[in-house]
Amino acid sequence: MKRTTKAHLAVLITNFIFGINYSVVKLISPAHILPLGLNMARVIVAFTLFWSLYLIKPSKNPPIGIKKKDIPRFILCAATGVVLNQVFFLKGLSLTTPIHASLLALIAPIAIVFIAAWMLKESLSLLKITGLALGIVGALILVLSKSNTAEKDTMLLGDIYVMLNAILYSFFMVWVKPLMQEYNPLHVIRWVFTFGLLMFLPFAAKDLYSTDWQSFSTANWLALTLICVGATFICYLFNVYGIAVLGSSITGIYIYTQPFFAAIIAIIFMGETLSFPKIIAAVLIFFGVYLVTLKKKTIQQIQPELDTNIIP
Repeated sequence: MKRTTKAHLAVLITNFIFGINYSVVKLISPAHILPLGLNMARVIVAFTLFWSLYLIKPSKNPPIGIKKKDIPRFILCAATGVVLNQVFFLKGLSLTTPIHASLLALIAPIAIVFIAAWMLKESLSLLKITGLALGIVGALILVLSKSNTAEKDTMLLGDIYVMLNAILYSFFMVWVKPLMQEYNPLHVIRWVFTFGLLMFLPFAAKDLYSTDWQSFSTANWLALTLICVGATFICYLFNVYGIAVLGSSITGIYIYTQPFFAAIIAIIFMGETLSFPKIIAAVLIFFGVYLVTLKKKTIQQIQPELDTNIIP
């Protein structure tokens, strides 16, 4: 099998796992483990595996440390790329549906362009402004298309949390760019998760400790493994491999497959339905993302050599 074929397959598998992850998280959180506890588990497992990977072949890795001047940026990236964004994602997903969450996660590519315009003083074209407007309209249709009032209030809050997750991760993608130019991408990930673990411990350790692990069934343990190992550790590795072989732009295109995978899994296993408002919202959001990424120059300037997806 050609190297490029392997890379395409790796990135496709990554987004397939991300798509499954939306429904899998719903199965165990908050019913069996609280969102903060699940976040804590993810970060601990990823931290352990990334540093274990480093220790397996230390001769092929860069020096273990980081420069003192870069510590504040690492902390900022950990806060936006590991801690706050995941708190909002898992809490939001516990209140909304996998289809809603996967579609609203596509706000990230739109947000990146406009965050870059704000922080890097990039000019905005009419196409990008139109794309933003379409994305906003699609999101509004999605979050307001519930039937009964109780469900609407709960899911609206969940949808807002998921959008905040996407925006926070977009900030991370802009801020991490200088680190990716200074260090090996995997080295950056290791330290981002290290600082993320230190930031999570004070307020998430209690929820992890209070989890009733004895009540976990085999299905629960498999779900937890997929979330912590599959959707975190393996997906990061596969995406870094994809970017190294295919480039960040081609790897980023695969984000559009996530809602498709998420919808199929949610319809089959979670009993969700694909209503007309959801289809209209999906079309508007997809077209909005297409317009803001139509000219690749701006994206390539600010996009880090890391995962172009939301880490679900």
